[in-house]
Parts: sequence; C-alpha cells; structure tokens
Amino acid sequence: MERTVLLLLQEKMEILTSAQRKVADYILKNPTEVAFLTTDQLAGIIGVSVATVMRLAYALGYTGYAQFQKDLQEMLRSRVASPPTRLETNIKKVGKNKLLLECAEVQMNNIKKTVEFMSDEAIEKAFNLIFAAKKIYVIGIRGSSSVANYLNEGLNRIGVDSELLITDSGRLQSILVKPPLDSLFIALSLPRYGKRTFEVVQVAKNKGAKILSITDGYSSPFALLSDAFLACAFESLSFHNSEIGAMFLADFLVTGVAIRNSNKTKYYLEEIEKIVTATDANLLK
Repeated sequence: MERTVLLLLQEKMEILTSAQRKVADYILKNPTEVAFLTTDQLAGIIGVSVATVMRLAYALGYTGYAQFQKDLQEMLRSRVASPPTRLETNIKKVGKNKLLLECAEVQMNNIKKTVEFMSDEAIEKAFNLIFAAKKIYVIGIRGSSSVANYLNEGLNRIGVDSELLITDSGRLQSILVKPPLDSLFIALSLPRYGKRTFEVVQVAKNKGAKILSITDGYSSPFALLSDAFLACAFESLSFHNSEIGAMFLADFLVTGVAIRNSNKTKYYLEEIEKIVTATDANLLK
C-alpha cells in the first residue's frame, strides 16, 4: 500500500506541475496530517487551489482525492503494529534521558493534529446529535474505556441523560432489543478497533439509533456506520494507542454542551453542589 501512495508520489514527481509538486512535497512530509484533511483544508494550508489538489490525484491515477486519501489512510493503518512490536520499535528510537520531553511532545502533537482534523461541519453534526437525543449511551472498551467513562460522567454532571454501557451485560442486551426513541450511541474506538464495540454499534444502528463515534478517520469501520464522527490522532511512544486525542474530544464535547446549554448546566451544577455540601463530600470546605 505504501508503494501505491508515497512512493507513487515520488515516482511521478517529475511529470507534475510546480503547483502539484508543492502539494506532493507537503503530503510526503506530512502523510498522517493529510490523511484526514479535506481538499479545501489541504489546499488552504499549502496555498494552492482545490483544483490543483484534485489534478494531483488524477495524475497519480486516482478517480479523485477521496480515493487517494483512502489509500493513504490504509497505508497508515497498516503501520499500526501489535503492542509488542510497537514497544520494541519505540525503545530503539527513544532516548531514556529525553523520555519525559519526547512523551510530552508526542501528546501535544496528538492534540494539535486532532484540532486540525476537526471541521465546523463535523462539530455541528456532533452537537446536533447530542442535543436531539433524549437518551445517550456511551461505549468504549480496553484503552478507550477510561475516555468513555470520563465522557459519560461529564455529560451526567451537566444534566444530560447518559449511561455508560458495559459489554456482555444483561442491561446492554435489554437496551439493544429496543433502544429508546431518539437515542444516541457514542462509540469510542481506535485501531485495531474493538470488535465488541463495533457489534454493539451495528445492532444499535440497525435498530434505528443515531451513532456518533470518536475514532481515527474516514476509513475507520466506525466512520462508515456513524451519522457523524470526530477524528483524533493517537500516536504513542509506548506499546499502546494514546487516548489523549480522544480524551481531548471528550472534554471538548462536555464543555461545548455545557456552554451551549448554560442555563440548564448552571441549574444542575447548583443542585449537585447542594448535595456535595449536604453529604460533606469534600476534604476542603
């Protein structure tokens, strides 16, 4: 797959126009970023026309930019090796004395890239789904479970009727038999993707529920099932996917709902504070 994308760009460089070479050079240097940019975004960053980006895709033998981008995403996904292999690879390139700074840089870049992946359209779709839902279910397993729990707790604190789904539970099965009307399932999954999460989303979709996913991009199997999705970066210097990008998106959604529905949020926070005070829940008064 890598040969059909990045090496193909290098091989075709001589026949490209100067504007097309400018785009090709940017893609070769920033393949992960480009994998999730729209044609408008890519053209704007480089300072060329959308037509130039499209013509580059045609010159490479693709029917359009979407087909080119799909191959690029597949190439990047193929690089997601098994945890032992990833750890072995990263150990060789990470200096022990610089580990703290290098980890910090990777995580800051994950947030930066996640922000760059976002579009106004994707953001609005996500919030529209949340506000239209009468009941929200959040699901994420393995590494994504902590983000799913954070998102669910945050939504509950501001008055959203949200429930964290536990896989292989009787409760989950009863929900999937007949999801409530106007329900929204928020799924969190990154490569290599949770099979159980995908199965739950599939059933919910077939039952008429809306789907919002936090995943890695257009070629994710969750993106294909979703009414809307938010893409995040997940690079790590260790053996696992980093959940920092996904956690950033979870925090963004909670913050956005709170601000857009500030009166309801204020009421719920005041009521919670009364309970906290009555139960003497905090060490610091």
